[in-house]
Amino acid sequence: MTDGYRDDFLATAVALPQTGRATRRLDYPRFSVLLDPSRRLAAATAVNIDGAELRDLAREGEWRLDPRVDADEQTGPEVYARNDLDRGHLVRRRDPGWGEPADAREAMEATFFYPNAAPQAAGFNQSKELWLGLEDHVLAYAETTDQRLSVFTAPVLADEDPAYRGIRIPLRFWKVAAWQDATGLRAAGFVLDQTELVDTGEGLLAKPPLGAFRTFQVPIADITGITGVDFGPLADADVLDRADLRAGGWRALRSAGDTIL
Repeated sequence: MTDGYRDDFLATAVALPQTGRATRRLDYPRFSVLLDPSRRLAAATAVNIDGAELRDLAREGEWRLDPRVDADEQTGPEVYARNDLDRGHLVRRRDPGWGEPADAREAMEATFFYPNAAPQAAGFNQSKELWLGLEDHVLAYAETTDQRLSVFTAPVLADEDPAYRGIRIPLRFWKVAAWQDATGLRAAGFVLDQTELVDTGEGLLAKPPLGAFRTFQVPIADITGITGVDFGPLADADVLDRADLRAGGWRALRSAGDTIL
């Protein structure tokens, strides 16, 4: 089962984002990765999540290179060795794990291909837990409708990202979640900033004293501004009200309850 992301998963069609980069589309069960081979990282990922059919299966899977792509076009195991870097899932392991158990298992295991990973500083503080839980929070909000989400995630591939072992370590990550409610298509955008934790001068260890992952809810148009990624109809579906959008309001989040949905 290698069907990839479906544009028609929600009642309103939402196409894969346009990255403005030369990318390779890699389809996996229920999700797709747009890999930028020059950065060896994803410029965008897209996953369909059916919250009503999610499976709670044991964690299984080993990180591995995708044989469809040359090894020097992926960020592989050598980048993560002997340092404080995590292989950060972009499409979370459980997100495509829904439906029949065998299909859910296959989809979960596919999230362990390296094109779906990006280097993240180690340490699960409150902010990182918040980042990992944002999709659950949006799913819970969408519970009264069809409990379906399409979620897009990737690192911000900036020119000023610090060089390390043949790649550049992204300092920020973005996420956009889209769903359908009685009013139509809705979407919310988020940015995680790990700048305070990245120190390439000392073998890429967390900076002492331990810094923080900072998580923000941001206008989707601002994510386009810092990434060049075009989200099609999602900018107009942003749940931030017009006053927030005019103010360029980046809302610092301390808990999932701080989000505007």
